[in-house]
Amino acid sequence: MRYFVFIFTLLSGFCISQQTEDFRSVKNYYNQHRTMLNGEFKKKFDKETNNLIKASIKNDFKLFMRKMDSIENVALVGALLKTKNLEDLRKFKSATSSTSGDKIMDQTLGKDANYPGGINALRQEVANLFYSDGVYSEMKDLRTQVAFIVEKDGSITNVKAEGDNFTFNRQAEIALYSVAEKFSPAYINGIPVRSRFRLPLNLKFD
Repeated sequence: MRYFVFIFTLLSGFCISQQTEDFRSVKNYYNQHRTMLNGEFKKKFDKETNNLIKASIKNDFKLFMRKMDSIENVALVGALLKTKNLEDLRKFKSATSSTSGDKIMDQTLGKDANYPGGINALRQEVANLFYSDGVYSEMKDLRTQVAFIVEKDGSITNVKAEGDNFTFNRQAEIALYSVAEKFSPAYINGIPVRSRFRLPLNLKFD
């Protein structure tokens, strides 16, 4: 059994923009296939009268779903690599540009960014999205620090996890990029600004 301990800390800071549409597209694609598979297995299960065969169908369904999860995770890793490459490219362009909107600001926030339903709702969504089978470790307790940007439009961008376990960091980044809702952004003097969050994340194996 694996479970999480979440601690959220708000830090001031600002950075560049990056979309997470690729992650949503992957999620939608595989969710559609899960729905179709679920329907096909249910028809076969309901039609069967032999209890032993029913149990076999149920086990086959669980196996197919686990394989689907694994295949989806490969696609999400690809989306993560693409996103990271685009972020690096935009940072390079920002460094060579004099556009003031890309500069890091150093001001006190007048209003913090907020996730719909609050921090607990974000915590629960990250836990639901986290693919723990994608984490490989002999340690019983894994920790990472995940920093991300809440953009002026409320989207989550520039996710960076820093911990000792690469696979844990990668799954943490994918989960943050994949959240469905946008934040309400932070404001300074009534103007929306980019703001940075830091999320310490702990995964324990029992």
